[in-house]
Amino acid sequence: MYAIINDNGRQQKVSEGDCIAIDRIGLTPGEVVEFADVLLVADGERRFIGTPSVAGAKVVAEVKADITGPKTFAMMYRRVKNSRRKVGGREKYTEVVIKSIVAPQA
Repeated sequence: MYAIINDNGRQQKVSEGDCIAIDRIGLTPGEVVEFADVLLVADGERRFIGTPSVAGAKVVAEVKADITGPKTFAMMYRRVKNSRRKVGGREKYTEVVIKSIVAPQA
């Protein structure tokens, strides 16, 4: 069984036991998160496709840890002598483990 969820404008395909990184949500490890914006649920021969989301479907996940992503750089350059600047930053994520996918009753 798998589902496609929408989290802050990003779609992710998840199944039970998957560990995914989402935008930081500010919860402590061990807390439960529910994703109600489920776009598709499929298990074998049954498929529920949402318009835009599937009514009655949800994905339950548990917060594992807060992590930081890889460092990204942006280079600013202008055609003037010694007019260069390099800036960087690290994006902050929350790592969650998918516990269950609740399909709607057909």
